[in-house]
Amino acid sequence: MKINKTNAARLLDKAKISYELIPYEVDENNLAATHVAEQLSEDIQCVFKTLVLEGDKTGYFVCVIPGDREVDLKRAAKASANKKADLIPMKELLSVTGYIRGGCSPIGMKKNFPTFIHSSCLKFPHIYISAGIRGLQIKISPQHLIQFTRATVTELS
Repeated sequence: MKINKTNAARLLDKAKISYELIPYEVDENNLAATHVAEQLSEDIQCVFKTLVLEGDKTGYFVCVIPGDREVDLKRAAKASANKKADLIPMKELLSVTGYIRGGCSPIGMKKNFPTFIHSSCLKFPHIYISAGIRGLQIKISPQHLIQFTRATVTELS
């Protein structure tokens, strides 16, 4: 089966970073990371979701956290040098990032936003992140993702 490369995959190719594209069955009524982990037969703790927040001082930033966790807004704000931060409204996701819910990748957004990744990623030889469309994940070493996105590793949940 031929898998079409996404913008995120092309950016990794250009940077000569190794990864694997892994397709999964999409359920439009269940876009949760838990569903993705089930489809991949993987531990939910290594399937990461990408959240976009807006801080009161620095503007937009990205948090990449395990699929079974919720972002701690106070920790995210502190990590990003804000006093407070909130998830952006879903209707703004496409215009801010170029991605839709269930297909938001920390790689290849419209702008390079400051990125923060949950420290638990370092426990795994590889993690899964969205490839930028629903139904496709990128399997990548956390170190490569951190390097490529210039992410800060921190506690976010």
